[in-house]
Amino acid sequence: MKIAIINGPNLNLLGKREPDVYGHQSFEQYFAELQQRYPQISFSYFQSNVEGELINELQRVGFDYDGIIFNPGGYTHTSVAIGDAIAAIKTPVIEVHISNVHAREDFRKISHVSAKCKGTISGLGLKGYGLAVEGILN
Repeated sequence: MKIAIINGPNLNLLGKREPDVYGHQSFEQYFAELQQRYPQISFSYFQSNVEGELINELQRVGFDYDGIIFNPGGYTHTSVAIGDAIAAIKTPVIEVHISNVHAREDFRKISHVSAKCKGTISGLGLKGYGLAVEGILN
């Protein structure tokens, strides 16, 4: 089984950026834990702050992988193109947000991504990625 994890803008700063919201652990540390917890899964990981690069990665893995876990970050609320890219691929996508976007600023309650995804997990910290893996497995 192959699962791609794709993270959007500013998620390269996890562990450093607003630790009261996003925690103290880097994504690389958490990714290593996921790989240990699920040795039967071949994971790939990609992060970019650039919208077009995220779209390219979705298209690259979107026809060959069993699942995609995607945290589009701030592009959730602004990128029709990312939503279109998800709609164009066949691999199911689970959207993950570390913070509860619905408990934040009003503009974060708008998503151009959620309706194109199999499901959305929001507000459970990094544990949301593990729950997304379980969602793909089941």
